[in-house]
Amino acid sequence: MLTFIVFFPLVGAAVVALLPRERERDARWVAAATAFVVLVAAVVLFVIFDRDQSGFQFEQRQTWIDSELAGLNLQYLLGVDGLSVAMVVLTGLLGMVAILVSWNVSMRPKEYFAWLLVLESSLFGVFTALDLVLFFIFWEIELVPMFFLISIWGTGRKIYSAWKYVFYTFFGSSFMLVGILVTGFAANTFDMRELAGADLSNALLPTGALFFLLIIAFAIKLPVFPFHTWLPDAHTDAPTAVSVMLAGVLLKMGGYGMLRVTFTILPDVARDASLWLGAFAVVNILYGAVVTMVQTDLKRLIAYSSVSHMGYVLLGISALGTVGLTGAGMQMFTHGVITGLLFVLVGMVYDRTHTRQIGDLSGLAHQMPFIAVVMVIAGLASLGLPSLAGFASEVTVFLGTFGKYGLLTVMAVIGILLTAGYILWMVQRVFYGERNARWADLGDANAWWERAALVSMVGVIVHIGTYPAVLADVIEMGVQPIAASLA
Repeated sequence: MLTFIVFFPLVGAAVVALLPRERERDARWVAAATAFVVLVAAVVLFVIFDRDQSGFQFEQRQTWIDSELAGLNLQYLLGVDGLSVAMVVLTGLLGMVAILVSWNVSMRPKEYFAWLLVLESSLFGVFTALDLVLFFIFWEIELVPMFFLISIWGTGRKIYSAWKYVFYTFFGSSFMLVGILVTGFAANTFDMRELAGADLSNALLPTGALFFLLIIAFAIKLPVFPFHTWLPDAHTDAPTAVSVMLAGVLLKMGGYGMLRVTFTILPDVARDASLWLGAFAVVNILYGAVVTMVQTDLKRLIAYSSVSHMGYVLLGISALGTVGLTGAGMQMFTHGVITGLLFVLVGMVYDRTHTRQIGDLSGLAHQMPFIAVVMVIAGLASLGLPSLAGFASEVTVFLGTFGKYGLLTVMAVIGILLTAGYILWMVQRVFYGERNARWADLGDANAWWERAALVSMVGVIVHIGTYPAVLADVIEMGVQPIAASLA
């Protein structure tokens, strides 16, 4: 089942790429059908996942490379626990949304939808791979579709932003590869499950150095200050669908990698580094929020808010306990849906007004009431309103962190107040300000594909906000073994 989820998007990408030129407009239907099938499979996986069992389920193992001469024993090894199955569902949902919001792409649609499906496949691979080398390969494959999607279909300084994203990620990946190889050869295995209890005393590098090599790549991807500067540029110049996948899923690779790799393999070093991680988390939260408040571009505002909100993920991780780690996992999921929705809405506004400057926009709720209502819901979820998904994840992070780092938690709560400030300011200026005759002829989100994307994400936000156990119970089972090793 996992193999189907990981590779079926590649099959869809191949079908799209082989469509004759006169039928290239059919690429969107093939891509949508592929993404829908994978989403259904991901939801089925989530439903049948055994919530009473910790550890990995639905495992598939096959010897890939077994060379006694080179000392390599690599496996095609897939499996999911509570943490990764949540990320699989998130990827499936936002992959479907990305196809829907790209429905009117007319420039080279075959290549565009093919690259989107390749990107989705690589992300599924990252969240299901249990062999470190396989994990690294999927991690790197993601760079290729992202580069082309930004550099060809983006706007503004798209070439610059695409290369900046690649260079930052590749820089971190070079450190991670060294750490993976040193760790794997020292333990004589690349199996993440076996590495969790492996003796690395004979490694070529001390465990502290290994921890740094591995976590630097995840810190860049999360992103952690000061490695965050690639994010606003990539978001601003990327097409809407790519911004959705970037904020919704790709950033989560950083938090997921910290928990799955560094904290699982090197728990002793993680305990020693937890205070520093908590401090960096607070810097992320407050710095990101303050910088967000001075943005005049809608997309850059949402991009910098992601820097702030991913700080809550790092804060929950630094707590080391089950509650904090559960909160971090929930924040990864809920932030993905909420920020994905915000980027979809910004894209819809831009498609109609051809500007993202907040100062040029005013009173849009009169012309697009449906978009305005959804923006209010997404904004309130982002600032942590009770009964919406953002509150459930953030309060879990605070409950898990306060007992360990009380002062850092109190400082992080200030970020919630700043978030309320810039979200409400943005919504009031753009949608509920004075009516502007310049926008009198704008249309609302009336197309079926627009409403399907918006309603599906709002439904998830409300459902998790009113019944967070549907997500928390699953993620808790995934992080319990990690928390036990850190205790």
